[in-house]
Amino acid sequence: MLKLMSTIGLLAVLGAALFASTASAKGGDRAVRVAGTCSAASSSKLKAKLDDGRIEAEAEVDQNRVGRRWRVTIVQNGRTVFTGVRTTLAPSGSFEVRRLLGNGAGADRIAFSARSLSSGETCRATLSY
Repeated sequence: MLKLMSTIGLLAVLGAALFASTASAKGGDRAVRVAGTCSAASSSKLKAKLDDGRIEAEAEVDQNRVGRRWRVTIVQNGRTVFTGVRTTLAPSGSFEVRRLLGNGAGADRIAFSARSLSSGETCRATLSY
């Protein structure tokens, strides 16, 4: 009986270790967030997390003014994956851009930049995921 209990316990530990290593290899639910820097009073942030084997990147600028247009660029590993114009919206005077990116082997470097079309203010953030 003692031998059976030991075997069951060992199998449970091995199963848990295998599950944990598989979860960590895929990134789990780990999200990386960084605060960006802006050249004036706005604030920005960049976030990345795993989503069904891809990387969900989310960039945000908060200007506290509604209706301002910004040119936005997101770059992954030196390659532009998004460029476009976004407008700050009510009630907060902010916008966000979300994109699902490929998830190749190794770490990914994701960079975000935005420039206000009316004031010229810039915001930037970079992270490794």
